[in-house]
Amino acid sequence: MLVRNLLAPLGVSVFLLAACGAHVPPPTDRLAGAEAATRSARELGADREPSAALHVKLAEEQIGTAKNLMKNDDNKRADLVLQRASADAELAVVLVKEKMAHDAASKAKEATVNQKAGK
Repeated sequence: MLVRNLLAPLGVSVFLLAACGAHVPPPTDRLAGAEAATRSARELGADREPSAALHVKLAEEQIGTAKNLMKNDDNKRADLVLQRASADAELAVVLVKEKMAHDAASKAKEATVNQKAGK
């Protein structure tokens, strides 16, 4: 009886904590951010860079997964999936920019070599 009296408040506390933590609002801001990052990567030309295209594809798949999770009110998992989608999309942007910088440097080097050869 004494054990039951001691454990009863503990059980109520655990139940209340579980109930309070159960509702997580839909991560709509994170969804918008992941979609924007994905769009940016595509606009920069991620489709022409294989490694960037892979990360864009992963981000798009994760966004789809997150939308399904949100429909099922699994917003906490959706938020985590969207964090990963954002990271993949942002990585795609960086990879495209790196490729653009590398191409620009190669062209500048080639122009310098050609200019020196012409003198």
